[in-house]
Amino acid sequence: MLRGADGTEDLLRRHAPQVLGALVRRYGHFATAEDAVQEALLAAARQWPDEGVPDNPRGWLIRVASRRLVDQLRADEARRRREEDAALLTPRDAFTAPPPGESRAPSDDDTLTLLFLCCHPALTPAAQVALTLRAVGGLTTAEIARAHLAPEATMAQRISRAKGRIKGVPFRQPVPADRDARLAVVLQVLYLIFNEGYTATSGDALHRADLAREAIRLTRAVRRLLPGEGAVTGLLALMLLTEARTAARTGPHGELIPLDEQDRGRWDRRAIAEGTALVEEALSQGPPGAYQLQAAIAALHDEAERAEDTDWPQILALYDVLVRRAPEPMAGLGRAVAYAMAHGPRAGLGELAALEEQLGGHYRLEAVRAHLLEKAGDHEGALAAYRAAAKGTLSGPEAHYLRTRAARLLP
Repeated sequence: MLRGADGTEDLLRRHAPQVLGALVRRYGHFATAEDAVQEALLAAARQWPDEGVPDNPRGWLIRVASRRLVDQLRADEARRRREEDAALLTPRDAFTAPPPGESRAPSDDDTLTLLFLCCHPALTPAAQVALTLRAVGGLTTAEIARAHLAPEATMAQRISRAKGRIKGVPFRQPVPADRDARLAVVLQVLYLIFNEGYTATSGDALHRADLAREAIRLTRAVRRLLPGEGAVTGLLALMLLTEARTAARTGPHGELIPLDEQDRGRWDRRAIAEGTALVEEALSQGPPGAYQLQAAIAALHDEAERAEDTDWPQILALYDVLVRRAPEPMAGLGRAVAYAMAHGPRAGLGELAALEEQLGGHYRLEAVRAHLLEKAGDHEGALAAYRAAAKGTLSGPEAHYLRTRAARLLP
C-alpha cells in the first residue's frame, strides 16, 4: 500500500477496496479496474498531502480511477465497444461524486461483495487467499508471498491467474448457500490480514495499525451480514482481544516486549470487555471451531492481572481441543508453549520435537526452543537457537529482540 503523509496512507487503505468494488461493479473488468485504482491512489498520495484531502475522498478516488479506466478501455477497440455499451446503461450522474456525507451505495456492501468475489469457487483456495489479500487487504505481492512461505514470482503468477479466472463474473453478493461455502476462506483471509498488521512479517515496525484496523472493520461488516455465525463472532473476538495488547507490545524505541513482561495497565480494557463478551456469545453459537477456541485462549491471557496469574492448565486444555480440531503447525507450537508453562521447560522441549517435521527451520520454532532452553538453564543451546531465530525473521523488531536475548547469555 502507498505511503503518504498526515494520515493519507490510512485513508487510502480504508477507501481502496471500496473504490475497487465500485469500479468492478460498474465495469466488470477486475484486473483493469485494479490498475486504475492503483493509479488513482498514486495520484492521491502525491496531491493530498500538499493540497488537502477532498471533502469526499472516496468519490474523488472513484472519479479519478474511472477516468483512468476509461482511458485504458479506449486503448483497445474491443474494450472501447464494451465501454460504450456500458455507458448507455450508466446513469448520467454516475461519474459525479455525491456530496460529503452521502453515498450512492453502501460502501460495506461493495467491500463485502468484493471480498466474496475474491473467494469465488472457480479459484483454488490458495488463489482465493492471495487475491483477497491483494485486492481487499492491500498487501503487496511480496508480503503475501512471505505470509505463504512462497517465492514472490510464484505468488505474482497465482494472483494474475486468479484475476483471469474471475473475469466476467457478475459483481454481486452470492446466494446464501454459495456464500456459506465461501465463508471459511473469507475468514481465513481476514485473519491473515490481521496477523500481518499485528506482527508485520518484515520492515522496521512491529505493528501495522492500518492493516489490523482494516481486518477488524471488515470482520465487523461480515458479522453484521452473518450475526449468528460462531466462527465470525469468534474471529472478531480473537482480533479484539489480541489487538487490545498493542500499546504494551513495544517500548519507547519500538523494541518488542514479550507478553509476560508487558505493562498490563496499558492494555485496552474496553476492547478486552467487548472481546470477552463476544467469546461467550461465540461459544453459544454451536460447537467451537478454531477461531472460538483461539479467542477463548486469548481471553484467558487478557483476564490475568499478572503474568503469573495466567491459567496455563486451562489454556493447555483449550489447545488440546484446538490441535485435534485444527491440526495446524502454529497451533501445535502454541500448545507446546502452554505445555511447558504447565509442566516445565524440559517437558515443553519434548513437545517441540514432534513439530520438527512441520516447522523445522522456522524462526518461530527456534525462538520458542531458545526461550525454553534458557528457562531450562542450557544457555549455550539457547544462544544458538536465538541466533538462528534472529537470522530467520525479516521483522526488524523481532530480530532485535532475539539478538538482545542472545546477547544476555554471552559469558
